[in-house]
Amino acid sequence: MIDTHAHLDGCEVAPGELLVRAREAGVDRVITVGSGIDSCRASLAIAERESGVFAALGIHPHQAGATEAERLGELAELLEHDRAVAVGETGLDFYRDWAPPDRQRSLFAAQLALAGELGKPVVIHNRDADSETAAALEGFDGTVILHCFSSPELLEVALERGYYVSFAGNVTYPSADELRDAANRIPAERILAETDSPYLAPVPRRGRPNEPANVVHTVAVLAQVRGEDAGELAARIDANATAAFSLPVVSPAQ
Repeated sequence: MIDTHAHLDGCEVAPGELLVRAREAGVDRVITVGSGIDSCRASLAIAERESGVFAALGIHPHQAGATEAERLGELAELLEHDRAVAVGETGLDFYRDWAPPDRQRSLFAAQLALAGELGKPVVIHNRDADSETAAALEGFDGTVILHCFSSPELLEVALERGYYVSFAGNVTYPSADELRDAANRIPAERILAETDSPYLAPVPRRGRPNEPANVVHTVAVLAQVRGEDAGELAARIDANATAAFSLPVVSPAQ
């Protein structure tokens, strides 16, 4: 089983301890996500020393108004690392409004261009920016992963364009009927699961810091709403992630 999106460098518990617990739960691979250059360096360091860990590296839209957005050259260099498997998370966030929209658009476009140049997939953060996110991605012909899918309005776009759709712990929340309906419509070859650790812990861990081991609860709910066996769905998600991120096909020990 795989957790396709976790911020291991942002968790209170040491990554090594979290990964031990993850493996005990059957989660043997994790994509750890860097948000900003220092976080990207920390994420790569974790991926270098921990088996089964790979890194997605990007500058978050919240950082678009800061000097972090001017460090794209450094990001490009880090993305050359053999454990760096994706660009992101990148995108637009007009809900928090922590960075000027124009700066967000510029940073997003620059990272999409970088992903295109490097031939890497993009991990997309989208909040209250559905139409603009869809428009920005229209010209991108690489692999797209919609991280922490929370925008049912983007479902038709995702289905039409063949995007990977990743569900986090919020799909397990009692009020998340729209997300569960969306999960039921995603083709088997395009569904992913994640924790977004340390955020969005799923039921029954809600209210506590999240961690990669908890992806099993999200997969269980996804399997239930899709009418599938949880073990078979977990294997399908693992295969999808291998394809989406071009991960090496290796034994869990590697």
